[in-house]
Amino acid sequence: MKVVICYKLVPDVSGIKVKSDRTLDLSACEWSISQYDLNATEAANRLVEANEGSTLIALTFGGDITENSKLRKAILARGPHELTVVKNDDAGSADTFATAKILAEAIKKLGDVDVVVFGEGSGDMYVQQTGNMVGAILGRNTVNSVNSLSMSGEKLLVGRLVEEYTENLEVELPAVISVTSDICPPRIAAMRAILAAGKKPCQVWTCDDIGTAIENKSCTDSVLAPVQTDRKKIVRNADDEDHVNAVAAVLRSLM
Repeated sequence: MKVVICYKLVPDVSGIKVKSDRTLDLSACEWSISQYDLNATEAANRLVEANEGSTLIALTFGGDITENSKLRKAILARGPHELTVVKNDDAGSADTFATAKILAEAIKKLGDVDVVVFGEGSGDMYVQQTGNMVGAILGRNTVNSVNSLSMSGEKLLVGRLVEEYTENLEVELPAVISVTSDICPPRIAAMRAILAAGKKPCQVWTCDDIGTAIENKSCTDSVLAPVQTDRKKIVRNADDEDHVNAVAAVLRSLM
């Protein structure tokens, strides 16, 4: 069985600076693998480990940051046997559809992929659409909001939390699955795994290599921070019993 885990590199929000015109400055940001994709990587890794002879391939799409050797080791040290990167200098301008199209074409080129795993969303925009779009483009069985994943014979067994109920499904392969962060905690890579990661194969493709280009279906005019307002610094004195009882009554009415 061949499994692909798709992941995204995202900026650390603590390093984002807001300029005077409310635009965002990411120049000082450290980059890392999206937290949701770390959970998905572990879920895919457990699926592969439970099925002898299976292969796990990590796949990402991005710009120059994808060349960072530390970040490549960070994903490979968590289980994938190899890494495929689709690099494009304009990756930052790609909308969800363009990203999904490029990932889908890369998956086709990888050949005979049985399961594609996504995190429920990305750590930056959290759109929650890419996995579903990839499944639609590939014409494969697609399930999102998955919080349990295993194999039974030739089918995937997936669990989905639907409101207060758990929905258990048998999914025929090939399939595209988006998992929640509740599915399992990500593993902490051991030093031996980090050292071994540098020896694992990594191939870099361009959009031309997979026969496609960035085709956006939407246009982002701007990304701006919220308007900042000064605190009013109004402190109301509410020590007396009448005020306390009034607040308590309001709270009881909301329960």
